[in-house]
Amino acid sequence: MTLRLPFTRPDLHTTDRPSSTAQWTTLGRALELRREERIVTDVYAPVFLSDVSQVLLQSLDLVGPVFRQAERLTLVGLAASGLCRHRFIDEHLVAALPSVDQVLILGAGYDSRAYRFADEIGDRPVFEVDLAPLSRRKAAVIDAHPELFEHASIRRVEIDFRTQSLQSQLAGTDFAVGAATFVVWEGVSMYLDASAVAGTLGALVELCGAGSVLAMDNWQTVRGPGGYLPRRLAERAMALIGEPIGFAVDASEVASVLEPHGFVVDDLAEGAEMTARYATGGRRCDPGMYVVAARL
Repeated sequence: MTLRLPFTRPDLHTTDRPSSTAQWTTLGRALELRREERIVTDVYAPVFLSDVSQVLLQSLDLVGPVFRQAERLTLVGLAASGLCRHRFIDEHLVAALPSVDQVLILGAGYDSRAYRFADEIGDRPVFEVDLAPLSRRKAAVIDAHPELFEHASIRRVEIDFRTQSLQSQLAGTDFAVGAATFVVWEGVSMYLDASAVAGTLGALVELCGAGSVLAMDNWQTVRGPGGYLPRRLAERAMALIGEPIGFAVDASEVASVLEPHGFVVDDLAEGAEMTARYATGGRRCDPGMYVVAARL
């Protein structure tokens, strides 16, 4: 029997609860709507907030100036990283759409790209793949707000990346095997293990055709000022909420992870580069999170 502290939560994959980190990142996008100079603009984010997150959003509104100062601290750089990685993937999605036939979002969470970029996506099908509890909660929220969500090209697919194959879960859908596909893999790989990451990359090679693009974020261990301590605190916090870090790869080595599966890196942005490209209001990205776009 495993001893678990009373304030910790069981592993996400062993429960029927939606992801806490998915809720946090959505709260970050909802908070961003309060800014004039935004990293991302996601008008759908507030709809997906839980009751607790709604209260937290209102509380942060009350301490706006203090919160704006706190956002600039190195220890909270992950908040800016979460927004900047979203912006990076947004930009690569829009750039790739003219050349792809479909969109595949792995670990879709409360991703609203299918709605935010509905005009650009057009009639291309969007496949949102995620754990069943989160996928079903998202569907329920969307069904409860028909006035906001009118996109008809979304297919929801339930999966546990650790135990189920992407091929088997997409079988029976109208996913076009061999077609050029834009793949979003955001906020997922770090919660898996190396075997599950390799398995998913291998599945993508089998499923996606030439010209496909994969945009994803990764976790890396960074030592030195502004790196190691925030990473360790973040990793500890994630373990306590039942979503522990299981996979990390240095940015200098990510090509060696992707290339055996046929993906060639087109663009890579570490924390400092994400800050330079996208951050506003004096915020800085955490040096341990980075993003990469790679092409088949």
